[in-house]
Parts: sequence; structure tokens; C-alpha cells
Amino acid sequence: MTLDIAVERTPTSRIGQVDFDNIQFGRIFSDHQYLVDFDGENWVNPRVVPYGKIAMSPAISAIHYGQAIFEGMKAYKDTEGNPQLFRPLENWKRLNRSAHRMGMQEIPEEFFMEGIRALLDIDKDWIPTTEGSSLYLRPFMFATDDYIGVRPSNTYTFAIFSCPVNAYYSQPLRVKAESHYIRAAEGGVGAAKCAGNYGSVMMPAKLAQKEGFHQVLWLDAREHKFIEETGTTNMFVRIGDTLLTPSLDRHTILAGITRDSILKLAAHWGWKIEERDVNIDEVFEAYRNGTLKEIFASGTAATVAQVELIHYEGEEIQLGGLDSWEWYHKLSNTMREIKTGKTEDIFNWIYKL
Repeated sequence: MTLDIAVERTPTSRIGQVDFDNIQFGRIFSDHQYLVDFDGENWVNPRVVPYGKIAMSPAISAIHYGQAIFEGMKAYKDTEGNPQLFRPLENWKRLNRSAHRMGMQEIPEEFFMEGIRALLDIDKDWIPTTEGSSLYLRPFMFATDDYIGVRPSNTYTFAIFSCPVNAYYSQPLRVKAESHYIRAAEGGVGAAKCAGNYGSVMMPAKLAQKEGFHQVLWLDAREHKFIEETGTTNMFVRIGDTLLTPSLDRHTILAGITRDSILKLAAHWGWKIEERDVNIDEVFEAYRNGTLKEIFASGTAATVAQVELIHYEGEEIQLGGLDSWEWYHKLSNTMREIKTGKTEDIFNWIYKL
């Protein structure tokens, strides 16, 4: 199916006003956005329009009852300057898993993928090419019923906008393991990429940042013992020659696409991998006995980021020798080279536009 997507171009591009060498993440937006509506029966009116405000009723149900989900993905240019995406169909699948969990309408693949293609066909010049940069895409969906009543909305809007970005984290992370507040509990929506998951952690994250940490490291809701994720990333721990990462079995953490890519690369290289509950006491014990080698975080925005410090109930892990972290550097470099077409894409992860 080929969609008939209406296109309204901006009369004046803002690209000439952008210093691509000095971009603050999430502050500069490209010229256009993609929108499509679900009218209660069908997805209708796909369109690309100039980036700007979206008119809505003050009674819109997304604001009052929280039916709002989103994705994060990036566009790059290959060595010949052609735009390409990294595993975009996985973002589409995850968006629909989130929609299902939140009682929202799932979106067909063509409305997702052809919308991205139409948007980037117009705004491809916004994809930066400096080292470590990309065009961040934000697909999202929200409930649009003009109705005050606690029930799933009948209508929705799906949209995509984009913004050129440099690295999300410019330095290794310092995180505080949270032993009081929780992000998600079993049976909840921790595995969904819904807006409420991020709203509920703002205050604890703000408190941690006031103490000098970049992020909160969330622990399980029941015992506050098992590592889950930070507010923006999945977690990996290298103890000896084993790569540990929290299992998805509890359905309390996000099934990261970068996380999955790391696991596939690690398996391909023959590394020993364990997806299981990772007790924070186990990590501190490994630090004390010298077997803790590396800790890093992964996500679309962060890609792969080193974690140099974990604070937990008055104790700290502080790792040095960051330049010598073999596994982190191999993963980070390989992921970057695959995304920019500088190395072979053995998993067929790249989607060329």
C-alpha cells in the first residue's frame, strides 16, 4: 500500500540559522512534522506540514488520563551522503506494544514508515554529518477525544518531528541507585514507552541531580535490590569476562533496541552473556574483590555511555581507566560505524531511504 501523503512545505527554511557544531540536544527542530489521525474507525489524513504548534481542546483526554506514548530513533548519512535509519521497524513494533498496553489504537506499518520517508525526503539536509551527531526522530501518539471521562479514547493523533543532535551525554555517567522511590512494578507499565513513566520519575531524578548525579539508577519495586534501568537507558555490567544485563522477564523495564543490538553483537563475538536479575550487592561485591571491569548504559539517545560511578546507600563504586574499557569501546565504535555505513551491516539493521 502506498499512501497519498499531502505535503505543505515551509515557505522559509530555518536551517541556515543552525550552528551544527553547537547543538543542544532537543532544542533545535527541523522544518517539518508528519501527522496522521485515527477517527475512530480508520487512520486518515496523513500529511507533512511546517513544524509548529498543534491545536487541541483543553479537554483532550491525553492530558487528563495519560494515553500518550512515544519512540526515539535516529537518522544518519552513509559515507556517500545518503540518509538511512537504524532498525526502524523495531521502533514501530515497540510503539504498537506500548499502544496495546495503554489501550490505544495500533498504527499500521505503512503509516509509520512512509511518514518517516516523506518527512526525511523534505528534511534530509537537516541530518548532520559531524562525528557523533545525527537527526533524532520523535514518533509519538496521543489520545484526542474531547471528553472528560475515564475510558480509552476513540480518536488519536500520530506524529513525528525531528531535531539535529550531538551526543546526549558528553561525559561518563554518575548515577544514584534509588532505594525509596520506584519507577515501575510488576504488572504495571514499565515495559511501555509511555509518557507517565517519565513524568513519575522527574522529582527523584531532580533530587539526584541536585546531589551531583546525572541520573537515577532504578531498582526493583519489591526489594530495592535488583538493577533495572536509569531514566533514559538500559544497563550492562561486565564482571570478569561475563556481560550481565537485567532480564526483561519482569516486564518492568524497556526492551531497548540498542540493548538488543548490543546483545546480538556480543553473542556474535562469542562473549559470555547473562540476562538475569542483577543484584546491586553482587555488583558492589565484584567491585570490592576486583572483578568488576566495566559498567555502561545504552539507549537511542545515549547510544552507549560509560558509567563511572554508582552511589548506593552511602557506598560508591568509582571506576577508573575509562580509556581502557575494551568491551565498551568495541561496542560503541562498532555501533557508530554500522549506523554510518563505515563497516559491514551483517545483521541487516540499516534501512536506506
